[in-house]
Amino acid sequence: MSDAPAPRVSTTHYLPGAPAPVRPEPELDAPYWEGTRRHRLLVQRCRQCRTWQWGPEWICHNCLSADLAWTEISQEGVIYSYERVWHPVSPALKEQTPYVAVLVELPEAGGIRMIGNLLGDSKAEVRIGDKVRAVFEPHDEGEEPYTLVQWERV
Repeated sequence: MSDAPAPRVSTTHYLPGAPAPVRPEPELDAPYWEGTRRHRLLVQRCRQCRTWQWGPEWICHNCLSADLAWTEISQEGVIYSYERVWHPVSPALKEQTPYVAVLVELPEAGGIRMIGNLLGDSKAEVRIGDKVRAVFEPHDEGEEPYTLVQWERV
């Protein structure tokens, strides 16, 4: 991704107080989280059939091969779907509503889709097909630092 624009890194937290991600199998998704810490977006791609996939799995969704590689992808996508959240999933986000969760399609990675929050005015109009790019939001506090991927319109 050398000709891509520099990654955008947020200096603030979009939803302060949100709980840290739960990682039931850290050894499975470690490359993804290590990539976000370096402001890179990584997803799995099968070395056998070349199918892209998200979320992380031990085998290919298409051919069932266990020969998967973590591959850097473009940090740009399009809004495939969205929801304006008025009733948060965590009590810590009660004062943060509304916020917009988006399902972003990544055309350069076989059309796989990722979920994240849409930065900016949470009451602004959102259109399916709007172009977005990843924004890396570091969380350095706590025992295990992590970086979230949020999205903003381009």
